[in-house]
Amino acid sequence: MLPGPWRIMLLGDGSPTKHLHLLTGQEVTVELIAMEAEPMQVQKAPKEIEELDLPLLRRQVWLKCGEKTLAWAESWWNLKEAERNLQNKNQPIWRSLTEDRSELFREVDGFALVQAKWLESKFNQKGPFWSRHYRFFRNQKELTVIREVFSSELEKYLGPTKRKEVKSIAT
Repeated sequence: MLPGPWRIMLLGDGSPTKHLHLLTGQEVTVELIAMEAEPMQVQKAPKEIEELDLPLLRRQVWLKCGEKTLAWAESWWNLKEAERNLQNKNQPIWRSLTEDRSELFREVDGFALVQAKWLESKFNQKGPFWSRHYRFFRNQKELTVIREVFSSELEKYLGPTKRKEVKSIAT
């Protein structure tokens, strides 16, 4: 159902920040929303976070290219792994994780359409919005779980999708 470019964006194992940079020709900047300890019982989080060692840290960011906010992302980490891998909090995760050129494996676990007023307000677009969540592995161990929601502004670069015809989920 998804056109090819959107399949690559949502289901591919490439870096969304690298894709956003290539699509827009602008550097991706990170606007840190929050980075704090996450309670043991996390609601509305991907079930895959159960595979991470406790205690957990949750990071939330807006991804921007120039003046446009093109994505919202949140990630869950074991606290020690976060301290080791996220030393520059205003840097995209992909850049942080690949600085030492170590091998990473990404596994996309799911995607959905998300409808939320707070996303519409920040994206300055009507929803629903495409979302995906995935895990990064290093040395065959779960490193982090990431969820991203993409602005419909990306349809200017990737073409239209049938997002409005697909049943959306509420967040």
